[in-house]
Amino acid sequence: MEYHRFHRYSLRNQLLAMSQCLNRGITPGPIATCPEWERLGRHVMRGQQALILCAPITRSREQENQDVGEDDGRGDLMTEKRVIRKNSVKRNQPAVFFVYRARWFVLAQTDGAEIPPVNVPSWSEDLALAVLGIRRVRFEHNDGNVQGYATPDGNIAINPVAALPHKTLFHELAHLLLEHANDDALPRSAREAEAEGVALLCCEALGLEGTEYARGYLQHWLQNDALTETMTQRIIATAQRILAAGRGHERG
Repeated sequence: MEYHRFHRYSLRNQLLAMSQCLNRGITPGPIATCPEWERLGRHVMRGQQALILCAPITRSREQENQDVGEDDGRGDLMTEKRVIRKNSVKRNQPAVFFVYRARWFVLAQTDGAEIPPVNVPSWSEDLALAVLGIRRVRFEHNDGNVQGYATPDGNIAINPVAALPHKTLFHELAHLLLEHANDDALPRSAREAEAEGVALLCCEALGLEGTEYARGYLQHWLQNDALTETMTQRIIATAQRILAAGRGHERG
């Protein structure tokens, strides 16, 4: 089970976007066009220069003979050597080639409402992070479908446009507290099931939305297997630790 709010860009385009961000001093992040950012409740800030990515274009044989460097009326078509696919050589088949267009922007080039910390009457995200000694750092992943991740230095990053940021927060905290990054013997399916089990218990305990998604995600990783006794104990203990930290009951 995965989130697909963003288009999945090829590795080549992700590297292309990353290099442009680094050259311009822009923080890397999720990639989208102006309309896609607006759909997500954000807008591209004034004066921002679009990133250039490679896009496939399909044209008829008549159109193929036209100048592909000609502006398409939106002022964003960049001339580039055409790459015609070999399976499009027949007269009546459309030609597929690639051009470089400047129409994409990363998260740092947009503005919009920031996701507030998770604060409910009985639990505080800021307090929990302080008690657990974990920092929330800037999200710098190009794939906007990635909801969050734990960093190698023991911190977490949450996608500012995450579908369920609080559930993602609990999930990533669980990965850190369970030391999944250092446990090569535990299969990924078990690590993800444990982390989502923690997120499920935390959401249920605090009355937050997303429990139905957490259950589905948990079943996805279990693949109809049952949680072992050891996994269940680890999930419960970790959820209790996170909940206690956010209530100020755990120190250190």
